[in-house]
Amino acid sequence: MVKVAHSSQSRGLALADGLGSVSSIRQVTRGASIHHHPFFFVPAYDDRMNWLYFISEKTGSPQIFAESQSDQSVFQLTDREDLAEWSVIPSPDGKWVYFVAGNEGWRVSPQSGAEEQMVTFETSEMRERGMTGAAMGTTALSRSGRWWAIPVKFGAISRFVLVDTEIKKAEIIIEKDTIGHPQFCPDDEDLILYAGPLTDRVWITDRSGRQNRRLYEREHDQQWITHESWWPGQRKVLMVDWPHGIKSVDVATGEVVQVTHVPAWHAAADSLGERIVCDTNFPDIGMQLIDLKEHEISDGKLLFESNATSRGDHWAHPFPYNDGPITVYAPQHTHPHPRFSPDGERVIFTSDCTGSAHVYEIVLRKSEAKAHA
Repeated sequence: MVKVAHSSQSRGLALADGLGSVSSIRQVTRGASIHHHPFFFVPAYDDRMNWLYFISEKTGSPQIFAESQSDQSVFQLTDREDLAEWSVIPSPDGKWVYFVAGNEGWRVSPQSGAEEQMVTFETSEMRERGMTGAAMGTTALSRSGRWWAIPVKFGAISRFVLVDTEIKKAEIIIEKDTIGHPQFCPDDEDLILYAGPLTDRVWITDRSGRQNRRLYEREHDQQWITHESWWPGQRKVLMVDWPHGIKSVDVATGEVVQVTHVPAWHAAADSLGERIVCDTNFPDIGMQLIDLKEHEISDGKLLFESNATSRGDHWAHPFPYNDGPITVYAPQHTHPHPRFSPDGERVIFTSDCTGSAHVYEIVLRKSEAKAHA
């Protein structure tokens, strides 16, 4: 573990007048290189908020960094040429950060910098090609930190590998054509959400793989269901019906409800399941806060303008995947991917508005944070 000389007080975005939800904004990263936090449904902090995690290419390749929240000192946790940058996920207890490097699964301690190898995969491919979906290689960790779920590409199929982090044992629970974006239910770690093919996206399984099933079937062949995530406390899944807003689907009953018509892009709820924070695109109307406590369809409330370039021109057109995969240019570090902190008082996001992608931290006004308490 290497301590990095760093100052995080520089600002790349100006705080606009009239944005009543925002108290302050801080630029966390610096330097003319790519930086980003984990994916929008992956925590950027441990539960106690001792550490804020991000990826930086300042050394020439993507590496994991951690900022101590006690004094904002920054530590480089990895030094690898083969880090899968979107596989990174911190444990809730703050003891470990899990990641894939090459064809191996590892974890590193933010306290000591010590690394432990957890699993080796007998494949050289690991994930699909491209910039989106299963190609990103995101992984999932259960609330207790006991279970780590990793989709792995083996030739023409994908295998869902479940690692017991206590005994470092791995088993394959599912084999399918494609598996992406796994997420453990925050209220039941025997329940895992994952993405299937883009035309048949929303699936859930138990840890054994025997209760694998489709949770939602598209209503028509132009419906674009994407960017699903759990609704904490509800045993429901939130999913973007691009570009028509967000729907929820009940795991037990299959009931589908329209949550908002705000054109959400990447949307995730806070830890209490009371609010959503999302970015938007085509058009970009800024990052939005959406109230989930209402018993009717909710309107959005502007949080902040990220001014990110949000690359991905295919999002401006009708669903393009019915005839199979297409090549897209959608570098993920250009997307804001906003995410609440565990205490609901901050929002982390990425923006390349300065010409380099940087991580920013919004502190919400007390009135907004109290709504979470």
